[in-house]
Amino acid sequence: MPIAPNFTSILSKDWEINFTQCAPNGYLKYTDLCNLLQLTAAFHSEIGGISFSDMQEFNQAWVLSRMRVEIKELPKWKDIVTVKTWINSLENSRSVRALEMYVNNKKIVGSETYWAVFNTKTRRPEALALPFEHFKLYPEKKATKKTFSKINITNEKEIVFERTVSLSDLDIVNHVNNVKYLEWCLDLVPENLILNQKIESFEMNFMKELSLKDNVILHECLTKETAVFSITKEDKTSFALQLNWKD
Repeated sequence: MPIAPNFTSILSKDWEINFTQCAPNGYLKYTDLCNLLQLTAAFHSEIGGISFSDMQEFNQAWVLSRMRVEIKELPKWKDIVTVKTWINSLENSRSVRALEMYVNNKKIVGSETYWAVFNTKTRRPEALALPFEHFKLYPEKKATKKTFSKINITNEKEIVFERTVSLSDLDIVNHVNNVKYLEWCLDLVPENLILNQKIESFEMNFMKELSLKDNVILHECLTKETAVFSITKEDKTSFALQLNWKD
């Protein structure tokens, strides 16, 4: 698709929070928060001519490699949220994108995301085949207080869950959708911590893709400050998540 007439390098898009996106407390689920951020990023790519459909002409797609989310508060049912996004860096096969969420002009969420261009046939990263010079980059304009950090998955941990990847776990790129990993882990967190919005920030690291019928093991390591989850297949780590609790 050609570049849209209304394309701008910084995008603002409004979304209304509906009841299907909310937890029993009436506030947006953390998984649906990530979905809204990524839908906004996808929309920006679409009007900028580097969407999934555009890239599929070259058997390419954007895949999420890392994501950090900092949360002051969550929006609730019927809130109108504004998500703003821009690109910090974009070269060859890698891009860092910033996102912020606002309610009534008040910033409530900031996110930093790291994306890779992925060949959907070879299943390998490669340089973006489409032009992107029309995107102005904002390397100094950060959406989060902290940047990505290394998730420590070497500490003592226990096996808490085993599962086989199902069709409902897969997305259009034919691998486990990134939000599914988060959902699997959050389902193991005590519900009072979720419903009372005790998550101050979280970080996800996607290392190896998972496919249909893969057998995986979920590990957990808990401290007073954090909860670290990792998902392994055949003793190799595919995913890591760190939840940071509020004081």
